[in-house]
Amino acid sequence: MSNFLPNSLVKKLGINPLFDTEAFIKVHEEAIRATAIRLNPRKLDDCPFPNTGGIPWCEKAYYLKDRPIFTLDPLFHAGAYYPQDASSMFIDYVIHSLRLNEDAIRALDLCAAPGGKSTLLNSCLHPESLLVANEIIKTRVTVLQDNLTKWGNANTLTTNNDPAAFKRLPGYFDLMVVDAPCSGSGMFRKDTDTIDEWSEANVKLCSERQQRILVESLDTLKTGGYLFYSTCSYSMEENEDIVDWLIDSGNFESIEIPSDENWGIDHTLSEKYQAHGYRFYPHKLGGEGFFIAVLKKIGEQPTFNRKRIKPEKSEVPKGILDDWLLRGDLFYSFIHHDDVYVLPKVYENDLKYMQSVLYLKNAGTNVGKLNRKDLIPSHALALSNHLNIHCQSVELTLEEAQHYLRKENLTIDAIPQGIQGWALAKYRGKSLGWMKILANRINNYYPKELRIVNL
Repeated sequence: MSNFLPNSLVKKLGINPLFDTEAFIKVHEEAIRATAIRLNPRKLDDCPFPNTGGIPWCEKAYYLKDRPIFTLDPLFHAGAYYPQDASSMFIDYVIHSLRLNEDAIRALDLCAAPGGKSTLLNSCLHPESLLVANEIIKTRVTVLQDNLTKWGNANTLTTNNDPAAFKRLPGYFDLMVVDAPCSGSGMFRKDTDTIDEWSEANVKLCSERQQRILVESLDTLKTGGYLFYSTCSYSMEENEDIVDWLIDSGNFESIEIPSDENWGIDHTLSEKYQAHGYRFYPHKLGGEGFFIAVLKKIGEQPTFNRKRIKPEKSEVPKGILDDWLLRGDLFYSFIHHDDVYVLPKVYENDLKYMQSVLYLKNAGTNVGKLNRKDLIPSHALALSNHLNIHCQSVELTLEEAQHYLRKENLTIDAIPQGIQGWALAKYRGKSLGWMKILANRINNYYPKELRIVNL
């Protein structure tokens, strides 16, 4: 047995005669982890780092040869890529296998912070889909929203609600992703503190919490909708047993997602219903511990009366967004606390449904603050994929970009002649934020709360 891994966990895993206990222990003792990133397809075409090749189950995702210091890379702050464990990127493959990328849908990421799965969904779903990213813990919602802001799409809502709040939107979502809080055994290599915190009693508590989260929120999934249930735990009580419990309700059926056997993913079957599950072990592939199961809702789910709400006249001054957005006619614009927001027009009613029953942290893209008849552009607009490509910009060197990200002063010598007023600070063609160029100085508008303190 291992000297530091929980013996009771290793014993349970070893009951399976096909499980290689020795290799499992060894990979944890060596503590050599794979580093992976997933590109933002709206911002980057090629991997910016030396890599060992693509991740087979996720498009535009790569294993890196070495782990760079992401904080030092302006492309990271521009939202050009997201560092993410390769195992959890399997959701991309599931989306494509079910062809959920072919038509616009409404999707809910219920336990979304810090935003890895939300940004993945925002890339692989149909671009006209609506994504609601929810996080119950208030302090984690800010990180979630920051990552979605970097990703740059306006078809997202960020909410801060208990899962039970979504009962007020019955039969609403086509897809529900529940990456449930768990005992964390799959993260032993990433965070060794979780080893000391792990216990069978905690596994039991997590299993009970997972059931509570599910039973209080599943009404929001429509009949025929898909549930992706996942954890970063190795314990059957939090994985296959939860899937059996869901099928016991009579409302779900298990969906098989065939995959390439050379990928090293374990296809498991639950004890009671032989339901399909997929386990990722670090000794078999380049990723951390992960479990995912896909279920389809077959029970009849009543919904609410989605009567069309009469459109209200926008308070946003006509024409004020014309110079800032590439296609302003595609968006519904509204004002909240003097800030102007845009959301795809097709989801205007959806926003109003949710405003009546949920606490919204953010809706769409905050494009700026109204100042009489002018707009002071926001940081979110600078990172937006909907920004007018004709906006003024200044290309910075790596050193200048790092100074900018520290919110330090830039010299006027760095600015090409003839540029005045609002301009984008760019690095390798990717927007980092705004600067305002005056006759004798440059005002750095990078948000103070995001500045890089140590470079």
